[in-house]
Amino acid sequence: MISGDGGQLGIIPTEEALNLAREAGLDLVEVAPNEKPPVCRIMDFGKFKYQQKKKHHKTHVHHAKIKEIRLRPKTGDHDIEFKVNQAKTFLLHKDKVVVSVVFRGRELAHIDEGQRVMKAIVQQLDLVSKVEAPPQQMGRRLVCTLSPK
Repeated sequence: MISGDGGQLGIIPTEEALNLAREAGLDLVEVAPNEKPPVCRIMDFGKFKYQQKKKHHKTHVHHAKIKEIRLRPKTGDHDIEFKVNQAKTFLLHKDKVVVSVVFRGRELAHIDEGQRVMKAIVQQLDLVSKVEAPPQQMGRRLVCTLSPK
């Protein structure tokens, strides 16, 4: 038997335990029915159920968003570094990141330059992300999807 304040009362007959619970204005709840002898506790059962429901209801679920980072094959090193830092913050907030290298005009003749940029970004984000979809050409874009680790 456990009292309302959490103290052990020892083995008590059922009648006496019910009387103690009534005197305290609380309920006698069987906590461990499979034990020998069964363990009971004096508590406010309605309050206990309310707190359990409140705990269960409070769970916050983050819905992952997809963020995009667009680059060009001739993007400067500092600009790439800035975009990588943005992508890290997105990934740390459990969002997916789509990295796009966009080609315009004659830049399509130098796809290898875009692939070099893409490979460098994926390598820099390797600690906080994993590649969900490998880099692939989609028209005038080179696209790669990264998800948080």
